[in-house]
Amino acid sequence: MANRPLILLHGYSADGSAFGAWRTVLREAGWSAEQLCTVSYESLTNEVSVRDIAEGFDKLLRHRVGLANDEPFDVMVHSTGMLVLRAWLTRRGMTAQRRARVKHVIALAPATFGSPLAHKGRSFLGALVKGRKQLGPDFLEAGDQVLDALELGSRFGWDLSHADLFGTECFYDSKRTTPYVFVFCGARGYGGLSALANSPGTDGTVRWAGCALNSRKVVLDLTADCADDARVQALDWTQDDVPMHPIANVDHGSILSAPPPALQQLVIDALRVSSRPSYAAWCERADTTVRSTREAMVPWQQFVVRAVDERGDGIRDWNLQLGLRDGATLEPFTQDVHVYSGDASYRSFHVNLSQLKDSAVLRGRPRRLTAQLYASTGTQRVLYSGAMGDTTGVGVAVEAPNRAGTWYGSLDLSSVLPGGAMRFFHPFTTTFIELRLDREPLTGPGMVVRLHEPDQ
Repeated sequence: MANRPLILLHGYSADGSAFGAWRTVLREAGWSAEQLCTVSYESLTNEVSVRDIAEGFDKLLRHRVGLANDEPFDVMVHSTGMLVLRAWLTRRGMTAQRRARVKHVIALAPATFGSPLAHKGRSFLGALVKGRKQLGPDFLEAGDQVLDALELGSRFGWDLSHADLFGTECFYDSKRTTPYVFVFCGARGYGGLSALANSPGTDGTVRWAGCALNSRKVVLDLTADCADDARVQALDWTQDDVPMHPIANVDHGSILSAPPPALQQLVIDALRVSSRPSYAAWCERADTTVRSTREAMVPWQQFVVRAVDERGDGIRDWNLQLGLRDGATLEPFTQDVHVYSGDASYRSFHVNLSQLKDSAVLRGRPRRLTAQLYASTGTQRVLYSGAMGDTTGVGVAVEAPNRAGTWYGSLDLSSVLPGGAMRFFHPFTTTFIELRLDREPLTGPGMVVRLHEPDQ
């Protein structure tokens, strides 16, 4: 089978030279120099966004690379390159055409849902480390808009995922009209001085749980106009299984600069997958290759959560905790929380599943799993409120708001755990949760709206 053109798309603060080792590997495997197109893009200018890069990438394909408008090609991405590709694929009005052109996506340590380092890069120290070093008007710029998109729980990441993962179209499965996607990530963090950047459950830059396309969305709707039997909604999963394949003794950098032979062979074989049976056979071989590495890793799960009111406006002061059947709080759920700096209604939670107090939750269905919610307006003139009553066994329980506008409530999630349609706790995946409450401005003396009594 003839090799297709293969486009190499690098990550944040890098350039096309990062793929030097992989170009050598691919040339030795049969790709010609003309078939390997290495793209460099600007990521350190504050005014440039990921969507700017995606549209620039499209223009490059049409005017520079020499591909015809309908000519198929493959893509290898590293880190932020995954966000660029996803943004390109989801351009409104062009999705079907673009999906059909891309036949294979090789994702090396992709920042599919961002990176815990992104918000640090926007600091002065981050600019000193990663910012532009050339003197000029962009000196020490670190790419604010790109880093904003890369931040954990970002608005960009939420919107992008609702386009290609939770929308009405299927973007990634084993059909001929969508690309085959293969995800790899290093199973260790950085060594030496670079180890200072490591966070638990990462390859030094991206989370293991935030690489794969495997994700679910749950809606917890406590608004007054929602039927009780619809308070917990687990949205349909529209993709094939696209897990993260961990590679032993590799970190975020060395997966590019020093790919081990086993990874090289997995990638070359992946690029030659041409049918559903061959894709299934590749997945089986890959799982066998990485199984021992995966089993030795700490099982992490990522949750991306947004709280909104019935108007769709974000709730900025809120919290979510989970409790098991005895009502005890699951401490691991809140051990690593990041609040998106651009809008506090978006948050990312990182959970070490091995530390759950009741390990049975990973093996089967506990009797009760409760979401405990908190929300505050910060003023007694406006209150949040949640559904009252429990007529269907969903298990809604609330406490009235106090004088400061703080509301507490809980919701029984047991009905959506296995053997239902989804498993709530699953290692190396990302779960999106949308919380919905009512926002109630009060009327009367001293409140938001009141009658004005004219002087007598």
